[in-house]
Amino acid sequence: MRTEVLTDTLNQSAAPTPETLLPLENGDRLTRREFERRFDAMPHLKKAELIEGVVYLPSPVRVKSHGKPHGQIMAWIGAYCAATPEVDFADNATLRLDPDNEPQPDAMLWINEAAGGRARISEDDYLEGSPELIVEIAASTASYDLHDKMKVYRRNGVQEYIVWRVYDRQIDWFYLEAEQYARLSPDTEGTLESRVFPGLRLEASALINGDLARVLAELQKGLASDIHIAFVERLSAATHKE
Repeated sequence: MRTEVLTDTLNQSAAPTPETLLPLENGDRLTRREFERRFDAMPHLKKAELIEGVVYLPSPVRVKSHGKPHGQIMAWIGAYCAATPEVDFADNATLRLDPDNEPQPDAMLWINEAAGGRARISEDDYLEGSPELIVEIAASTASYDLHDKMKVYRRNGVQEYIVWRVYDRQIDWFYLEAEQYARLSPDTEGTLESRVFPGLRLEASALINGDLARVLAELQKGLASDIHIAFVERLSAATHKE
């Protein structure tokens, strides 16, 4: 009898209760609310994404294939943001897109809501809505950044999407047109320029080759252009209108 009582006690203590919070696991299918509950309960976890209701946990970040390219992208976007009031950016921040999707893009650039943008920072400090530009660092065309994520960003109206395929040594810049993504073509000098953020210029070959000085020099040309100056004035006027 004593053995049976002890066994019952152990079984009861091991059984999950309704309050038990399970950890996030790759492939879990969750609602966004449950995803956030589990993510918040794992402070050691630095990145997790919910794409079409499925949890993705990334592998450890390597320097050459992700860390350094990511840093170069942030330097480029940060320099543009510093010269463009009413435009903001974030590095690896959680984005609430819709009930089934909560990605954590490598980089985001958006126009402040007061100036007419479609994204906003929530009271609990998440970005909500659709930022105008998202950048992802991917390994190759096999990455979900060019498949599931791309479909999600298109459906939610993200105006421009950049994917740097590091192993392929290729940068894909897409823009939204008629609810579909089209590939942005470089100018005669091989430079790409945003259709949403005037003056945001990128010399893709310099970025791929790790020449950040050339990347920032090309960006400075865009920041000094008449179209960028007019864009800054337009944003300021939109923010201060009554």
